[in-house]
Amino acid sequence: MKPARKKPEIMSPAGYWPQVHAAIESGADAVYFGLKQFTARAKVGFDLEELPQVMQTLHRRGVKGYLTFNTLVFDNELRQAAETLTKVHDAGVDALIVQDWAIADLVHRYVPDLTVHGSTQMSITNAAGVRMAQSFGAQRVVLARELSLKEIEQICNETDCELEI
Repeated sequence: MKPARKKPEIMSPAGYWPQVHAAIESGADAVYFGLKQFTARAKVGFDLEELPQVMQTLHRRGVKGYLTFNTLVFDNELRQAAETLTKVHDAGVDALIVQDWAIADLVHRYVPDLTVHGSTQMSITNAAGVRMAQSFGAQRVVLARELSLKEIEQICNETDCELEI
C-alpha cells in the first residue's frame, strides 16, 4: 500500500551564508549545500569546520540541512571521505545527497543512522533504479531531469521510496 501523500518540501540551494540566510527568511523547509570538497559545484561551499554552525543556524529556525556529497570518489579519496562522513554526522546534517554508490556504502558502514538521498547525478530513470538506490540505503531519490511526467507517475506507482523531482 502506498503511503499517504505528504506536503511537498520547499528546498533551496545555498552556496554560502548569504543564500542560507535568504532561504531561511524566505520560508524554506530545507536547504541543500556542499562543502568545498566532495561537491559538484566548484568554488562554492562551506569548510568542514563551518558545518556545525551551519546546522545550528538552520535547526534553530526549524529548517533541515542536506549536504551534497555528489561527486565521484576515487580509491585514493575513500579514507578521507569516510573521515569526512563521520564529521558530517557529528555536525547534525539531516541527510546526505550522494552520487557515488561507494559513498552510500560508506555511510551504511560508518554512520548508519545518517539519512541518504540519491542525487539526480545518479541518473535514476526507472523503478528498478529507485529500488537499487534503496538497497544501498537511500530513503529519497532525486529522479533524473530527463523524465516526463508520465514516467515519473509510473515510478511513483511502482515504488514506495520518497521521490524528489
